[in-house]
Amino acid sequence: MAAVGFAVVAIGLPVVLRYFHVVQRKPNPAKYITYECGMETTGKTWIQFNFRYYFYALIFVTLDVMVVFLYPWAVQLRQLGTPALVSILVFIS
Repeated sequence: MAAVGFAVVAIGLPVVLRYFHVVQRKPNPAKYITYECGMETTGKTWIQFNFRYYFYALIFVTLDVMVVFLYPWAVQLRQLGTPALVSILVFIS
């Protein structure tokens, strides 16, 4: 419930502040120019990355989450016994 409330506030607060003119809107064509490192871009500004980069990033995040769950299990392995070993093998597989 708290996560939903935080998301609603994080999205709704800027909209409400814009409605009451607390946040000013000053459109300027220079704000919409695509630049990279403060310099004008040369060539195409939108390039398509290879899928492998995203795949490796997802694998990395998955392994990090597994390590977060494995560390407390490894510390308490002797007290947890065989059922914990079986459940963590199912989790890893």
